[in-house]
Amino acid sequence: METVHSATPLLAMLASLIGAFLILFTGERNRNLREFWTLAAAVIKFGLVASMLPYILHGKIVEYTMVEIYKGLFLQFRVDTFGMIFALLASFLWIVVSLYSIGYMRDLNEHAQTRYFFCFALAIFGAVGVALAGNLLTLYMFYEILTVATFALVAHKETPEAIKAGRKYLAYLLTGAAFVLFSMAVTYYLTGTLDFKPGGFVAGHGSREILSLVFVTFMIGFGSKAAIMPIHEWLPSAMIAPTPVSALLHAVAVVKAGVFCCLRVILYVFGPNVLSDLGLWIPLAFVVSFTVIVANIIALTQDHLKRRLAFSTINNLSIIILGAALVSHDGIRGAMLHIPFHGFMKITLFMCAGAIYVKTHKEFISEMEGIGKQMPITMAAFTIGALGLTGIPPVCGFISKWYLCLGALEAKEIIFLLVFLASALLDAAYFLPIIYGAFFKKPKFVKDHFDEASFFVVFPIVITAIGSIFFGLFPDAFMHFFKLAVASAKNIMGMGV
Repeated sequence: METVHSATPLLAMLASLIGAFLILFTGERNRNLREFWTLAAAVIKFGLVASMLPYILHGKIVEYTMVEIYKGLFLQFRVDTFGMIFALLASFLWIVVSLYSIGYMRDLNEHAQTRYFFCFALAIFGAVGVALAGNLLTLYMFYEILTVATFALVAHKETPEAIKAGRKYLAYLLTGAAFVLFSMAVTYYLTGTLDFKPGGFVAGHGSREILSLVFVTFMIGFGSKAAIMPIHEWLPSAMIAPTPVSALLHAVAVVKAGVFCCLRVILYVFGPNVLSDLGLWIPLAFVVSFTVIVANIIALTQDHLKRRLAFSTINNLSIIILGAALVSHDGIRGAMLHIPFHGFMKITLFMCAGAIYVKTHKEFISEMEGIGKQMPITMAAFTIGALGLTGIPPVCGFISKWYLCLGALEAKEIIFLLVFLASALLDAAYFLPIIYGAFFKKPKFVKDHFDEASFFVVFPIVITAIGSIFFGLFPDAFMHFFKLAVASAKNIMGMGV
């Protein structure tokens, strides 16, 4: 595979870092300029990431090495097909959620907006750094930047409940990071490298017991950010944050970084052969299957809209990991496709929840009956996202869930096929009543008329809802997610491109 040496990955990273400090220096003096820096940095970052896509589609790797830390240990960006999927998703949705944030924060006249936009830019700096990292060392550095930057966002409201949620967030994720650091140290000791390789690089190094221990500690560490049960509780608690932060956590950056890192370990550190030989995929598959079912059952009981969406996210993250754990070609392809497709659908749902809150200050599903008649655009978009997550075409969730099911059949694991099907059925059980209530029930209380939120709030919702259908109809258009997922799966399974 040809390697192209280019500073473009570094420039893409600098776009959000420079933007963050321009936001900080502008401060409250000129909020229009401050928000211009937010949008400009987002657009430039996406443009730089997208400029590397033609190289990746032609089977090349884009690489930039900053410095050698120790023998064989580099701070290095190395953009491959899998990293490009996450980088495109995060950088594009940053544009959308930044525009949404401007409308949301202004409409609610939120405090500390400069800090908010500064930390927002740092968070996407960390997320895309994770996506473009060429090895575990670089990934870990940006993984921690992401954790610290989003702490201030989770605790943004500065209420006792928000501070408590922020502390819980740090406690879970920094503890998880300690497990990752231990795993990295042992991996380097055994192999002499931390560089990602399709199909893994630990084969032939260390005993079965040591490799099994390292795999478990990796999954505990990164699984904390991917909200695998029982190390998930920080995520529902973090719903105290402003809705754009919830969207950032669930669709763009934090949990997507967690699941991305889990797949990096499963497929690029250990690989299908080691996972099969050691039987490591079996306990992982059962743990995430448990998470899928239990998270969905808990979601059924939640009246708070954002908490129901949070448990839905926990479910979807685990079906991504389950697809990768099956180590079948279609399972891997479905897992990789569900990362961006879930991102578009889930960010739509969270932004809809935020739009409802901006106009009505309603947070509970039981209070939202009849709301579709007064906010038809918002609830139509919510319907698209919800139907997509249940796997109904033509929304993009159908395609990724289809390949996840094919992956279970390819692996001849009917029990995990039933998990995927049960997940979709339970998704329908807790999303369809919301849609029915919004459009077909009358409000319990007659109140003043209200309409859609402001343009800056509604327009991003329309974009991601349309995107969810667009990628359902044309999964290989624009950002070429389908082709990237296919190439990644073939490389990992040793089938060439």
